[in-house]
Amino acid sequence: MKSDTFIVHAGRHPADYHGVVNPPVYRCSTVLYPTVQALEESDHHRFDRMTYGRYGTPTTFALEEAVAELEGGFRSIATSSGLGAITGALSAFVRTGDHVLMSDAVYFPTRRFCDTVLKAQGIETTYYDPLIGSGIEALMRPTTRVVMVESPSSLTFEVQDIPVLAAAAKRHGAVVLMDNTWATPVFFKPFTKGVDVSIHAATKYIGGHSDVMLGLITTTEEHYLTVKTHISTWGFCAGSEEVWLALRGLRTLAVRLRQHQETGILLANWLRNRPEVAQILHPALREDPGHALWYRDFTGACGLFGVILHPYRKEAVDAFLEALELFALGYSWGGYESLILPTARGIIRTATSWQPAGPSLRIHAGLETPEDLIADLEQAFIHLREKA
Repeated sequence: MKSDTFIVHAGRHPADYHGVVNPPVYRCSTVLYPTVQALEESDHHRFDRMTYGRYGTPTTFALEEAVAELEGGFRSIATSSGLGAITGALSAFVRTGDHVLMSDAVYFPTRRFCDTVLKAQGIETTYYDPLIGSGIEALMRPTTRVVMVESPSSLTFEVQDIPVLAAAAKRHGAVVLMDNTWATPVFFKPFTKGVDVSIHAATKYIGGHSDVMLGLITTTEEHYLTVKTHISTWGFCAGSEEVWLALRGLRTLAVRLRQHQETGILLANWLRNRPEVAQILHPALREDPGHALWYRDFTGACGLFGVILHPYRKEAVDAFLEALELFALGYSWGGYESLILPTARGIIRTATSWQPAGPSLRIHAGLETPEDLIADLEQAFIHLREKA
């Protein structure tokens, strides 16, 4: 089946709920057992049945089943946030004395986790050029346990050669973790490219309505128990309401993504011709440095992309941002609304250099009419020029 069909049918078992289309919200901590024998025979390590609320409910299992089927993995694991999914999955594979290879363009909270928590545990992280390709072989050590990728990166939008990086990791016995939030399971199938563990901030497109904090980890069969046991031991779990909202959001994911993609590309093409704009960072555009890899490995693009302005004063950029009426200033992305964010403060590099021509912005194209969004940008550019 194609992704659209999977999205509609995966994880649905109406016969288990009196024919109801959607599973109900199970608000649960305690599970009761009819006999002492049943209590004693319950196995928390099965992870696929109701034993205690923290290990999952039928609502949780429905979302996890649907995402695993859509992404092509063995099973999925829900956590309370995207960062919880990243830190939980990453720490499942490393111990004191181990080494991690991490993309230099990675989501900043991931970098902070490596530089604080992992460092304090005696785990070393080496940041590598996201465009290193086969050159990553030279950075592998006997103690390298994890190679983590994020493609495209969510601030500077480099596209990584995942199959090449994964092949090098496997030759050295390392596990490949990927933050796949940008593409979602619809536009990138990580397990066909050599990834072992795929991670999503379901807060973004899977939830889709800016009202959920949720993470999802999908693994191969080989690594499922390692990650699930680790997550459960730490006590990470997802709330019932959030899981239900994400399951609802998942059903319309493909339809929403098509609109986000269409509007995002339209806005990117309009912006690239503006005199105020120096460069667009969008892998779906032919002139983008990552376009060839994106075209080879991905089947679509979401609504998130970058804009680099010509060298304007901060006061002018601030005036532009504050003049916008439909684009809101805010962190996160993947909801139905359009967002914009100045990104320079969040871009930290230690292995590579990031020197844009001018101020950098990130745009999330929402579900508004594109013509209205263009009109909003157009009137805001007047304020940019007035303050220049």
